[in-house]
Amino acid sequence: MTDNPAVIEIKDLHKSYGQLEVLKGVDIHACRGDVVSLIGSSGSGKSTLLRCANLLEDSQQGEILFKGEPVFWKGAGHNRRPGDAKQVLRIRTNLSMVFQQFNLWAHMTILQNVMEAPVTVLNRDKAEVEEAARGYLAKVGIGDKCDVYPAQLSGGQQQRAAIARALCMEPEALLFDEPTSALDPELEQEVVKVIKDLATEGRTMLIVTHDMKLAADVSDHVVFLHQGLIEEQGPPGTLFDAPKSERLRGFLSATHAA
Repeated sequence: MTDNPAVIEIKDLHKSYGQLEVLKGVDIHACRGDVVSLIGSSGSGKSTLLRCANLLEDSQQGEILFKGEPVFWKGAGHNRRPGDAKQVLRIRTNLSMVFQQFNLWAHMTILQNVMEAPVTVLNRDKAEVEEAARGYLAKVGIGDKCDVYPAQLSGGQQQRAAIARALCMEPEALLFDEPTSALDPELEQEVVKVIKDLATEGRTMLIVTHDMKLAADVSDHVVFLHQGLIEEQGPPGTLFDAPKSERLRGFLSATHAA
């Protein structure tokens, strides 16, 4: 990890749904230009952690800081909520999320999908946003698909459109929640290439992924979550080539066998 200030920092985060404790005190941070991958079995808390970082889920305990600014909370425990709506909007628009299921609006063209949030949420100039949106769609390799609707695209193309939509917000960091798991292997590679290109550009990214090769190729730091806690973390070379914990060894051998 680098010495520059953290874009996103999470300290001692706890999250539960009723009696089910999903995160049991997690610390994680991503500095500017860092690519941090979160790996672990289904149910280990990876996606929940990402959603808490983006304030899409409320956590019960712990701190979340964006560029050194702590989230302001009201209440405690299960009644704890972010207390400043403007701060929430600012953080969310600076931590653009790319979901597993694309979440594109079916009634809008691809170009309209990419333009919608910068125009309506950020009140940016429509002509400027359109120029940027076309540029980002070209960047992810679907510049010729501006006027088609999501249903006319393959899954890989839809996910690349979702990445262009996230980029068009000009965020400080990108959060990817299993960006390739809904795709077949051939289409998965289209999306992996885009993510690798973004990593080479020095974009700050938090990536929840089941794809160990992607995590190994693009990450500066890999975090292995097990039952809501960080079991092991470190540079990908160390983590994948010389895992210290028995649980991580078991997880990696199960992943290779799959």
